[in-house]
Amino acid sequence: QVQLVESGGGLVQTGGSLRLSCAASGLIFSRSAMGWFRQAPGKERELMATISWNAANTYYTNSVKGRFTISRDNAKNTVYLQMNSLKPEDTAVYYCAADRQSYRPRVTTATAFEYWGQGIQVTVSS
Repeated sequence: QVQLVESGGGLVQTGGSLRLSCAASGLIFSRSAMGWFRQAPGKERELMATISWNAANTYYTNSVKGRFTISRDNAKNTVYLQMNSLKPEDTAVYYCAADRQSYRPRVTTATAFEYWGQGIQVTVSS
């Protein structure tokens, strides 16, 4: 059974930083691309960033480019999202997700992801 558990969320002021972590189990983490999504109240879930199985390729949606950094540690079965220069519009529930296929070289669409974490709240105060 695949489990993805996010941590590191919370309340931060505008301009602050947070680092989210997602610990994975039940899958061969080192073979799977990983992604971070978020869902704000009243909005659809949107893809923020992805990282390939070997960290060779990353993808960011335009709204977070230059502010967010996705990384992974395959030895720890963990993917991270470093979020800097946070804005109130970054307030959302953040989810990590795992690719359904192995060794996909680059992922830029939400449809690639099959396994999801439970989500964690990030709130940015103005």
